[in-house]
Amino acid sequence: MSREFMSEVIQDSAGITQVLARSTANDLIEAIIKELKKEGKFTLPGFGTFSVCKTKARTGLNPRTGEKIEIKAGKTVRFKVSKVLKQTV
Repeated sequence: MSREFMSEVIQDSAGITQVLARSTANDLIEAIIKELKKEGKFTLPGFGTFSVCKTKARTGLNPRTGEKIEIKAGKTVRFKVSKVLKQTV
């Protein structure tokens, strides 16, 4: 799903201009990002839950040279699908 697709759906369902629909889609995405940064978790009922998880530092391989490289610890976002969506799809 892209921002363009989201804005088209918002525009069609709300009957608003394309500019306002794009702004609304961007605001929605920014709100989700802020919530993930603040709480570390965001749930859309009937869809699923996004959560921030820490990753450990590890050793990886450069696929071109086969050389070992160190990968730093970091954060990633994981998604767990809701039961409702799982049964629907």
